[in-house]
Parts: sequence; structure tokens; C-alpha cells
Amino acid sequence: MDNNFLFKNGETIVFIGDSITDCGRRDQFFPYGNGYAKMAVNLITARYPEKSFTYFNRGIGGDNVEGLHNRWHDDLILLKPDWVSILIGINDLHCFLADSTTLPPDRYEKLYRAILERTRQGTKAKLILLEPFYISRDFKGNNQRSLVLKKIPDYIKIVRYLAGEFDALLIKTHDIFQEQLKYRPADTFCPEPVHPNATGHLVIAHELLKAVNY
Repeated sequence: MDNNFLFKNGETIVFIGDSITDCGRRDQFFPYGNGYAKMAVNLITARYPEKSFTYFNRGIGGDNVEGLHNRWHDDLILLKPDWVSILIGINDLHCFLADSTTLPPDRYEKLYRAILERTRQGTKAKLILLEPFYISRDFKGNNQRSLVLKKIPDYIKIVRYLAGEFDALLIKTHDIFQEQLKYRPADTFCPEPVHPNATGHLVIAHELLKAVNY
């Protein structure tokens, strides 16, 4: 099989984030959930039968970067990963819109940088950062969806900057969905803008695997 695949035989991969990553993973029968993390695991298994990997899904529904910071030692460092995939930010943005003193962009950046620094200091893991996304094109007006779309670039910009600072692979998730929405309605990918359906999760899994030369 293709030796350009960045995940090497025997490595440990951790997917961590909020409900988009969690996706039911705390059910004992679905330890990887049923979203993009599980799809990525299945596709890797199908294509590389001769390789063996250890996977962990450490998504928690409703989490934000402060939550990640609080549980980073137990849920990440102790697993001694070779790769860490992080998707976090949409709940931070919603918290900020509800209360501008809660998780504004500068605090999001501070805490996100802190967990990346702890990862660098406590592991040898390589990083994959997925930008927060919102599957809507309702840019007009002063409703909740348009407010999110107007503010999300501030959080995306931080993830892009940190990806460069920490030499991480970057998945431009929001841009990818916005491109998809030029051709198909939003309900192709989600029942509402935050949580993808199976097709939306497959888009994420596809882009993540493309980034690691699947």
C-alpha cells in the first residue's frame, strides 16, 4: 500500500473535541462514535488491512476550549498519542454571542495555544487542527445564524495562525462546507448548521484523510 500515508503502522491517533467528534462515542458499543472519527477509522481499516493502529475518540458534547484545557492531561497526554486531531470552537463562539465576556476570541486563542504547548511538551504527537464551521449561508439580517457567520472568521483565523505556529496540518472545514453549499442545500449535510448528518461527517472524514495522504 501507499507509503506516503502519514499514519504509520502501530501509531496511536486521538480525535478530540465537542459533540461533532463525540457523536455517541460514550455508548459502549460505539467507542469511536458514529461520525467523522468512526468513518475515518473504517476507511483506514478498509484500505490498510496490513496496518494496525490504536484509536481514541475523546469528544464530549457541549465542550469548548476551556473544557479541553481542563481535561487535557487525562484525555490526551496520558494516552501518549502519535497524532492528535482537534475540532473545537463552535461552542466557544456561541458562548461569546450569549455573553461577550465568555470565551471571546482572545481567550479562545490563549487556551488553545496552552493545550498545544502542553501537547508539544508532554508528547511527541503531530497535530491536525480542524477549523470550526457553520453549515449555513444565511449572511443577511441580524438573526442568530447570520451573527455566527459574521463572527466565526475571528475564530477560524486563530486556528489558522496556531496551525502555522505549531506546524500542524490544517483542515479548512468551514471553507469546505461553504464551497459545498454553492451546489447543494444545507440539509444535504446537516439537520441544523452545527451538527452534520452522515453526509456532512463523510465530508469531514474525507478532508481529514486527504490531509494525511490516505
